[in-house]
Amino acid sequence: MKFPIRRPAVVRTAVLPISATMLAFGAVIPASLAGAAPARADQATTEIVDSTRHEGKYVSLTFDDGPDPVNTPTLLAVLKKHHVKATFCLWGDHVKQYPEIVRQIADAGHLLCNHTMHHDDMGNWSSDAIRADLEETSAAIREAVPEAEINYFRAPYGSWGQTPQVAADMGMQPLGWATAIGDWEPPGTAELVRRLREGITPGGVVLMHDGGGDRAQTIEAVDQIIPELRSEGWRFDKPARRG
Repeated sequence: MKFPIRRPAVVRTAVLPISATMLAFGAVIPASLAGAAPARADQATTEIVDSTRHEGKYVSLTFDDGPDPVNTPTLLAVLKKHHVKATFCLWGDHVKQYPEIVRQIADAGHLLCNHTMHHDDMGNWSSDAIRADLEETSAAIREAVPEAEINYFRAPYGSWGQTPQVAADMGMQPLGWATAIGDWEPPGTAELVRRLREGITPGGVVLMHDGGGDRAQTIEAVDQIIPELRSEGWRFDKPARRG
């Protein structure tokens, strides 16, 4: 499958310089979202979270664009070996292709995130169109995993538009990231490990990929970095549930 041209461009902690082209595709969080009113602990908000549930040396691993028939099972085995739970942001078309892998993700205790049906840029979509897409994606996930909890939504390319409000209305917390390592263009395992080592920040969400192409380098980097981080006192956490 041809990999999408545009990739996420909005990060709080940039690991590498971001080109002007990528910035052009980045999304600006609407000012109206910044002052979202506090909500109950079990209620999603419109704030785009990029942090873990705990402060300090905690990090949350998230993976986009799966499930993939090769990469995702390999990644699941690595995460199981290291006793780490992650968040999988699922592309609806792939969910329909590989529902059994979605079940493997859920059965292993990982968190599920709605990443839209067709990986479209929704920056200029109407709220009705967004809702229809997100409902279709969640329905596909729940067809694979009945009663699945889908606590998060991540906008493709970081192009948020009206999606935070729609996602929050549906009970899904918009999920951003503090660090992206640019693994959509594999630079080599050693380079990805370096970007992870230098880019991870306390309490930050890390964006990586298990779908959209050959992600062997990403999986190898994850396998290497987890024990390194643990040896330095880092712990692995879930993303914050609300802003």
